[in-house]
Amino acid sequence: MSRTQGSWIFTAQCPSRIGTVDVVTRFLREENCYITELNSFDDKESLGFVIRVEFRPEQSGFDAEGFLQRFAPRAAGFAMQFELTAPDARMPVVIMVSKSDHCLNDLLYRYRTGQLAIDIRAIISNHPDLEPLAQWHKLPYYHFPITAETRAEQEDQVSQVIQDTGAELVVLARYMQVLSAEMCEKLSGKAINIHHSLLPGFKGARPYHQAYDKGVKLVGATAHYINNDLDEGPIIAQGVEPVTHTHYPEDLIEKGRDIECLTLARAVSYHIERRVFLQKGKTVVFAS
Repeated sequence: MSRTQGSWIFTAQCPSRIGTVDVVTRFLREENCYITELNSFDDKESLGFVIRVEFRPEQSGFDAEGFLQRFAPRAAGFAMQFELTAPDARMPVVIMVSKSDHCLNDLLYRYRTGQLAIDIRAIISNHPDLEPLAQWHKLPYYHFPITAETRAEQEDQVSQVIQDTGAELVVLARYMQVLSAEMCEKLSGKAINIHHSLLPGFKGARPYHQAYDKGVKLVGATAHYINNDLDEGPIIAQGVEPVTHTHYPEDLIEKGRDIECLTLARAVSYHIERRVFLQKGKTVVFAS
C-alpha cells in the first residue's frame, strides 16, 4: 500500500524488549489517534527493534510538539529514538547526475506531478549537458567539473551546495563518479545511488554488451545507500525483468534504463516515507 493521504508517520527504534509495540500503540490510543498502517520488526541477530506507524488524529488541532513531549517519558524507558513526520512534509533533496538523463527525467516528472513528496533544491553535475532540463523546471543547476587532481575541491563545492540548500537527501541519478571515503562518510544514510544489476556481475565498460555475449536472461537495477564499497551499500530496492535471445544489446540497455528509473523512484519513495531503517550495515524496509 502507499501512504494514506493526510496521515502522520511515527517511526522509532530501540533495543529489543517486551512491550515495545504496546508502548507505541497504547499511547496512540490514549491520544485518540487511529492507526491506518503498522509495521514492526524485531531482529534476533542485532537485537534491535524498529516500528513504523501511519495514523490520523480523530480530533482537529493535532499538537505535534505536545505529542512528542508526552511520549518522551515512555520512550525513555525503552531507550527509544523516535520521529514524527507531518502529512504535508516534503523532504529537501539535491540530485546529482552526469550525462544520462533518464533517471533525472523520471524523478522530475514524479516531482512535478506530486508523486514524490520531495522539494528539489538543486541539481549538481560534472557536465553541462543537462542544464537546459533544469532550467525548464526552474531549478538551480551547478556544473562542477572534476578530474583526479580536483576531486577534493569539487567535493567541497558539492558539500557546500548540500549544506546551503538544507538538503536532507542526495540522489545519485546516474552520477558516474566515485565519491571519496570522506564524502561517503559525510552522506552515510542520506544518499541513494542506482546502478544496473546483472547476473553474473558484469563490471567495467559496456556491461550490457558483456551480458549479451553471455546470453543473459535477467536484467535489473539496484538502489542503495552509498558507502565506501563501490556499489555495495545497504540495499533499499531492486528491480528485475526477464529477457531472451531476441534482446540485442541496445534492447537490454533500454530495458535496463526503465528498470533503473522505477527502482530509483521506489527507493526515494521508501526513504522519504520513512520506510527504511539501517540496522548494523543492512536495511529493514517496510515496502509499500
